[in-house]
Amino acid sequence: MKKFIIYSSVDGQTLKICQRLKNNYSHSYIESISNIIVEDLKSFDHIIIGASVRYGDHSKNLYKFIKKNKSILESKRTTFFSVNVTARKIEKNKPSTNPYIKKFLKKTKWLPDKIGVFAGKIDFPNYGFIDKNIIKLIMWITNGPTDTSKSYDFTDWEEVDLFSKDIDLI
Repeated sequence: MKKFIIYSSVDGQTLKICQRLKNNYSHSYIESISNIIVEDLKSFDHIIIGASVRYGDHSKNLYKFIKKNKSILESKRTTFFSVNVTARKIEKNKPSTNPYIKKFLKKTKWLPDKIGVFAGKIDFPNYGFIDKNIIKLIMWITNGPTDTSKSYDFTDWEEVDLFSKDIDLI
């Protein structure tokens, strides 16, 4: 089964997760959501989309992509996962409890065959002044880490591998 892994990533953590998934499949291809054309989608059996959240929402490009290609997606096996730092909290690390998954599904009216959510990464040293300070404030409000000299990888890589195996079951 040919798998097409599509990513929408701001700082690269979603791309890393997609690359990890790709490594678990023999017939898979990976591409940025901004480079996809309709013909690409038609030639794959299973489409996997991973998207990050920044400042409370997935990218506008993701929503445009889903709207434009919804009929194709609905005719294929599909998987969607969101990467967000909110998922670092146990009470928000499942598709049924993660506010960004709920918002995405409501907004797109698309129901993939498999849905996942992974905690992302905060990479303070590589952020610009504005992002660093806004994210620091958000972390302070939500009881997260605020030391801007460090990076914090909240992704559970074993969970990513388990998700990868579950994808093969759909």
